Amino acid sequence: MLGLTRACLAVLAECRNPAAAITKNHLITRDIDLLKELAAHEAAAVTISITTLDADLARVMEPRASHPQKRLEAIGALAAAGIPVGVNVAPVVPGLTDHEIPAILEAAAKAGASTAGYVFMRLPHGVKNLFEAWLESHYPDRKNKVLHQIRESRNGNLYDSRFGKRGRGEGAFADNIVALFALARRKYGLDRPRAPLNTTAFRRPRGPQLQLFD
Repeated sequence: MLGLTRACLAVLAECRNPAAAITKNHLITRDIDLLKELAAHEAAAVTISITTLDADLARVMEPRASHPQKRLEAIGALAAAGIPVGVNVAPVVPGLTDHEIPAILEAAAKAGASTAGYVFMRLPHGVKNLFEAWLESHYPDRKNKVLHQIRESRNGNLYDSRFGKRGRGEGAFADNIVALFALARRKYGLDRPRAPLNTTAFRRPRGPQLQLFD
């Protein structure tokens, strides 16, 4: 590993420059010390994305991401360190993971998350072809149902690039997702707004400013 993310966080922490991170990887816990420095100035926030709690589904859907339980452990470790942490249910795949929304929010809240969001399945450009092939390979019995519900929520298409629609969808099925998420978010106390990051503690880097040109 090159450690580029940690190197960037070290600079941000030194300057107390606000930083927010979103990840599916337990590796974020490696940088708790730097994030904690920023959090002491209300200048840090982390969001952990959880698509499913089903280990078998996670293995074939996100093989390079941390196990769902490891992501929950990351939420717990960040919260214990005083770093604001939320959960992002993403992507919500209709007919495959949408029913898990309440369970994911419950587990995240128990782990220490304080906020929650979600993103409806997005299939821009060539991603839709890859997703269709993935469904055919792993869940052929659900393929038609999943694609039908996505199209139903995308005005007959597999993708809608409109701002405010691409992450939520529209129509009856998308509205049901909104209602299910809102109910679960309130039930598990994740509907509080996240405090804005503080910029007043920022300080300039030590030493002379580097020159752009020699």
